Amino acid sequence: MLSKLLIEQHFHGAYGIDFNKASVDDVLDLAHKIKKEGVGGIFPTLVTDSVDNTKRQINVIKEAAQKQKSDSAQILGVHLEGIFINPEKKGIHNPAHFLEPTVENFKKIADDFIKIVTLAPELCRSYSKSGENLIDYLVKKGIKVQAGHCVGADLTGCSGATHMFNAMGGINHKKNSTALSALLDDNIYTEVIADGVHVNDDALNLLFRTKPEDKVILVSDSLPCTRSNVSKFIFADEQVYFDGERATSANGTLAGSTKLLPDIIKVLNSKKLFNPKFINNPYDYHKIDLKGNIEWDEDCNILNIVA
Repeated sequence: MLSKLLIEQHFHGAYGIDFNKASVDDVLDLAHKIKKEGVGGIFPTLVTDSVDNTKRQINVIKEAAQKQKSDSAQILGVHLEGIFINPEKKGIHNPAHFLEPTVENFKKIADDFIKIVTLAPELCRSYSKSGENLIDYLVKKGIKVQAGHCVGADLTGCSGATHMFNAMGGINHKKNSTALSALLDDNIYTEVIADGVHVNDDALNLLFRTKPEDKVILVSDSLPCTRSNVSKFIFADEQVYFDGERATSANGTLAGSTKLLPDIIKVLNSKKLFNPKFINNPYDYHKIDLKGNIEWDEDCNILNIVA
């Protein structure tokens, strides 16, 4: 099989590097290493943090993008996950840093390198009665809005759903939910962490049978411990423990994935759930093109990367 290079749009770090703490050199090092894994483009993803550190890390990532070379994965922009999410579905995020989802609060961290924002749509609407809806504002700015860490069923203005089924209102036969709306709206792109830990096979089958094949985006949501010897680390202000398969907080909350996209593709292929067309979807979603391709064997091992 021959495919385009992979694009990772939900990616907190790897090789011991955390985008919320990384230096410019760290980001450049990660981008160089991930290219060797067949990943040609990345959207470094920032977990909920203070306004000051969020602004600082956006600038770090932006500076790295300006300095990077052709032998690295292209840094395509920042994915801001958090700050404007629902405490009911906070996951590992620290609610001490949450802000009301208003245009005024977004302007505290606004930057033209923010390309994706994950937020809770229901909160944006409840806080927009006296001003412009944050979703509408972001859409006008050309920023992709994704519903995540939320419970609302009205996804108006959203172009995507963040890590489908995880940290969102689930399927309920008696009422509408985030998951149902994302499944049934053919215009919504759905991220999914298909690492064998975050979503079970039946839910994956439901997603793949329900959504148009061009609206599924594979993501890793990978953590700094991925491809490293790190077994204990601080992420989102919490102590996280990695046992070789799962990374969880002390109370058992999943903190993210510990696999990269090539690993996830192998997992899906082994279950006969992998669709090669999934690789193209981020290209269409973000309307971008990257040079290079990957040659795979029948077991989805990478044979060759041509950049």
